Amino acid sequence: MACTSCTTKDGSPKGCKNNGTCGTDSCNKLTVFDWLANMSVPNGEKPFDFVEVRFKNGRKHYYKNTENLTLAIGDIVATQAQAGHDIGMVTLTGELVRVQMKRKKIKEKPEDVLKIYRKASQKDIDIWSDARDKEEPMKVRARQFAIDLKLQMKISDIEFQGDASKATFYYTAEERVDFRELIKVFAREFRTRIEMKQVGFRQEASRLGGIGSCGRELCCSTWLTDFRSVSTSAARYQQLSLNPQKLAGQCGKLKCCLNYELDSYQDALKAFPKTDTKLYTEKGTAVCQKTDIFQGYMWYAYEGEWMNWHKITTDQAREIIELNKKKQKIASLEEYASELIEEAKVEFENVVGQDSLTRFDSPKGNKKRRNNKNRNRNKKNNSNTNPNNNTNKRPQNKKTNKPKPKPKSRPRPQGKSQNNTKNAK
Repeated sequence: MACTSCTTKDGSPKGCKNNGTCGTDSCNKLTVFDWLANMSVPNGEKPFDFVEVRFKNGRKHYYKNTENLTLAIGDIVATQAQAGHDIGMVTLTGELVRVQMKRKKIKEKPEDVLKIYRKASQKDIDIWSDARDKEEPMKVRARQFAIDLKLQMKISDIEFQGDASKATFYYTAEERVDFRELIKVFAREFRTRIEMKQVGFRQEASRLGGIGSCGRELCCSTWLTDFRSVSTSAARYQQLSLNPQKLAGQCGKLKCCLNYELDSYQDALKAFPKTDTKLYTEKGTAVCQKTDIFQGYMWYAYEGEWMNWHKITTDQAREIIELNKKKQKIASLEEYASELIEEAKVEFENVVGQDSLTRFDSPKGNKKRRNNKNRNRNKKNNSNTNPNNNTNKRPQNKKTNKPKPKPKSRPRPQGKSQNNTKNAK
């Protein structure tokens, strides 16, 4: 996402060669596609003399082209600063800059607007790139100095000015920090002018970037530019569990995506009665326990019978509330709940695709299968009800509760068997 990963030391892009004019917005989250680039200026009118310049960490400013330089998107320019000059990249020119300045309410006053000095020379680019290479090792040492002084702060990033005459330290802290001694240490060690600038935790996450719990890049580091306040009421409206480990992002604050669908939930909840409204019935007073925004159901429980919930629709709840306003009571909530159960049964029977697996079998085969099932069922019932039918068990003696001995087999007479054999012959 950063410019250092896709540009060379001279500022030219490595891969896409589009100089920041691609329409996919893949180079930087603040990149604006110039849809007026192919349109010529009408005759007799001068092109807009303001230019948009981007620096490190997505910082953008608007400068006036007083020298009438022919600038294009991707050019490295030297711009005016409070002391010395800064180096940045041109990201937008022409009439679209006027639209951006009007949207951000930036006035075109000559005393407030800074100027562009010149296109950056090779010497300016070398000094700028050398200063950028020093930022990472300086950040490691600066964090160690802050730890040694026992300051409750975190150095998140360092940005050098284009001429390497000043270094801006971005830090985050939960409370006010006295860093006067720290500035003296920085000035003595780094030999440059020091500026401390505090940023929020969301701004720090947008600078560093990362992968969110959804598996995608952080919204604040890719496309989100305005950080709106997020409260726990957004999670309550969406019926989410107030678990700080799940609701917090990498910045430690509530996730920005909790605000994305909040308006839709608030519009849907307008059709629901208030959850603190009680329903008065002859059986007792019912209190709302749960709501289902997607299906439009509400669960109520009687006071004292909190384990038994009764599901009704929002229309039914409004009907009961209107009756209560007229000082009328219904018998119980079970009447409305039973209606929902009957409707659910009818809907389930008529659902398309609920066919049995044997619907293609022949009717004769179905009859045989049913008869076999009935026979097997009758056999099991007879065997369970009649203990004498069990052939495996031997009968027991009632007095001793011991199994009776088997009767001895009688020997067959030999004469009869011989006569039978003779007759057979």
